[in-house]
Amino acid sequence: MFMRFLKLVRLLIIPLIIFAGAALIYAQEEEEDDEDDKDIYLETDWSSAGAARYSRGDQTFSICLGLVKPLFFIDKQEGYLSTKMNLGGLGSLGYAYFLDSHFFLGAEISGMFASTIGENMYFIVPMGFYGGYQFLLSRFEFPLSLMIGAAPQTFKDFSYFGFFAKSSGAVYFRFNPEWSFGLNTAFWWVPEWTKKTRDGYNGNVKIHGFFWEFKLGARYHF
Repeated sequence: MFMRFLKLVRLLIIPLIIFAGAALIYAQEEEEDDEDDKDIYLETDWSSAGAARYSRGDQTFSICLGLVKPLFFIDKQEGYLSTKMNLGGLGSLGYAYFLDSHFFLGAEISGMFASTIGENMYFIVPMGFYGGYQFLLSRFEFPLSLMIGAAPQTFKDFSYFGFFAKSSGAVYFRFNPEWSFGLNTAFWWVPEWTKKTRDGYNGNVKIHGFFWEFKLGARYHF
């Protein structure tokens, strides 16, 4: 009786072992297939963005809104002068063309306004061309640039059109293949080289204005 029982157990165990082994092999193959599928999905999901890697011919269009802080003026005779201006508003549109994975050239036009303590309005429209270099860290992008151009200015009855330059830096996060969002900051140099004279002033009036901008930006990649 006992021997028959052992023989029955053996007959049951052997098929179970074979079935279990086959199941383990099948499960392992399924797991490997799932990992391959995940790799394919991840590559397909983000590789097309080129988040890390720009190439020649890539372009961006940017739109930004922010604030400008008039810092100070420098008069060649009187030294540092207060701007007597409040915090101003700023909007800008920009275009960039990449020469390779890091270097780019572009153009930008901005519009800025600020009130004075006398409740008058100052307007300036900087425009120009820039070149720069962009650092990449995973999905974060750090463009640095130098812009040179011109800027018409108006204040009360006074108007002036002259040289404009700014150095800027930014950090953007590549949200998806088409869009990135970030923060921009820049330091403006706005000189006024006039032929006007002033009583008690030695020579023509020459004043250098310095401003600081901070703005939120969105970039469209194409």
